[in-house]
Amino acid sequence: MNKILVVEDDESIAKMIEVTLDMGNYSCDKVYDGIAAKEKIENNKYSLILLDVMLPGIDGFSLMKYIKPLKIPTIFITAKQDVVDRVHGLKLGAEDYILKPFEAMELLARVEVVLRRYHNEEDVIEYHDIKADITKHQVTCNDEIINLTPKEFDILVFFLKHKDIVIRKERLMAEIWGYDFVGETRTVDTHVQQVRKKMKLKEKLVTIPKVGYCLYS
Repeated sequence: MNKILVVEDDESIAKMIEVTLDMGNYSCDKVYDGIAAKEKIENNKYSLILLDVMLPGIDGFSLMKYIKPLKIPTIFITAKQDVVDRVHGLKLGAEDYILKPFEAMELLARVEVVLRRYHNEEDVIEYHDIKADITKHQVTCNDEIINLTPKEFDILVFFLKHKDIVIRKERLMAEIWGYDFVGETRTVDTHVQQVRKKMKLKEKLVTIPKVGYCLYS
């Protein structure tokens, strides 16, 4: 059974998360501050960490810098709704970012997606007639090599790893270009359009107006 660490200073929210995880047959440990979380991580093996940002002792962003080298997938759970905070969390290495308040089924769905994605990394990702070889940095469609730029390849692989999830433009900017989203979307739009055209994904790689994109199965 996957064991999850819940780091949340509000005990009522932590309990609600525990009950939700139990519904999904996940076991969990709960701690209420960053120092206790660090001790738990040092002495236990976790499949996933659900991490609040505003914590006593050590805040979530600082704790994430400790977690990242350990390669434990982490989802931030926070009330901080500012785009800059969300992008900062993703750049630190978080797999996802859930805003409070959230529904139980949303939390379970995101936990499942992250665990599945993290524990099933592949050197070659297949999607219909497309094969993306991560090691060779090469992509084919119907066994024909498609020439993508490095950024286009990274974008394609990111979508292949996040199928059926709406990806915001600011997340693409952070993940692919490595810097904060500041309102300029044309670079993202242009690259996604090229990927869509070259890979013949017009019907699958869909624009979600005013939000971002989604690659549907």
